[in-house]
Amino acid sequence: MTWRDICRSEEFAGRWVALDNVRYVQGASQPAEADVVDADDDLADLCARMREADRTACAILFVEDDAGVPARPQRLQQLWRRVAHH
Repeated sequence: MTWRDICRSEEFAGRWVALDNVRYVQGASQPAEADVVDADDDLADLCARMREADRTACAILFVEDDAGVPARPQRLQQLWRRVAHH
């Protein structure tokens, strides 16, 4: 599935998505395409399910609510630091 399709999907808008088989365009920070493994409104719940399923190599990104504008991906490591401090 392309990142643009993921961003435009009502199923994923405003949610965290776990992605596998991510392909990036050289020089771009957004993925070109990926397989959506799972999605959740709650980052901690999604991460827990990924750990339980031993899918620790997935990229986890947030899909903005505004389907007209592609979301800016945020790396899990950067987000995890913020979540861990709450």
